[in-house]
Amino acid sequence: MNILLGAFSLMCIFPFIYVIIISLSDEETLARNGYQLIPEIWSLEAYKYLWEMKDQLLQSYTITIAITVLGTIISVLMISLYAYAISRKQFTYRKVFTFFAFFTMLFSGGLVPFYIVATQFLHLRNSIWALILPLAMNAFYIIIMRTFFQRSVPESILESARIDGASELRIFVQIVMPLSLPGIATIALFSTLGYWNDWFNALLFIDEPHLVPLQSLLMKIENNIEFLRQNALTGGMQNEILKSIPQDAAKMAMVVISTLPIAIAYPFFQKYFVRGLTIGGVKE
Repeated sequence: MNILLGAFSLMCIFPFIYVIIISLSDEETLARNGYQLIPEIWSLEAYKYLWEMKDQLLQSYTITIAITVLGTIISVLMISLYAYAISRKQFTYRKVFTFFAFFTMLFSGGLVPFYIVATQFLHLRNSIWALILPLAMNAFYIIIMRTFFQRSVPESILESARIDGASELRIFVQIVMPLSLPGIATIALFSTLGYWNDWFNALLFIDEPHLVPLQSLLMKIENNIEFLRQNALTGGMQNEILKSIPQDAAKMAMVVISTLPIAIAYPFFQKYFVRGLTIGGVKE
């Protein structure tokens, strides 16, 4: 079993290791020999090429980290409060609010109404909130947390707290939240991945260079490289410029830059996932 699990783990991590190897390969060697597990010539040209844009990359990194941290906190707080309310039987309108959340999973107003509301009514264009608020609420995560609250938070504990005079807010903060860390960590990780990988909202609402997040910036860099490749003139100066750009290696380096931080953050959530798997276990 250990051998099987080890082989499966290697299969999961090998693609990312391979991407790192390709990003450290020489561009001419890649063009001549293709992708190799052990490159003929190692090179840092891809990272040097991206380092030339370090100011914009650092700015985009800062924006992405800011919206990821702030957005995850807001998202977890809003989803948890909503889910806790509709998970309690004594809440009179829980079925109505559950329907509101579920309805949005089936039907959407569409891209045009979304854009009009965000730009003309909320005035989010060229604002960091345009990258945070659209992803703050997620109906699927609400349903997950509602189910978690119903199954993992005993009603008897809450009733005892109410008898002792605790308010609903105090019950939620001091009792429900500590008991629900596995579920909260799960939706926190999902929200973190969503904010970190989001580029579409930046494409819609952001024109200012200092507000462009990392994923959107990397997409623009890749599009520029592809444009130069497709429009290179044979024997011209543009062709010489193209030869100096590590095209394939640069793309892989962009994958490493955008993926490595979130991969490093995952182990911090791992213990909560283990608790989530064992929380329903029977103790003797």
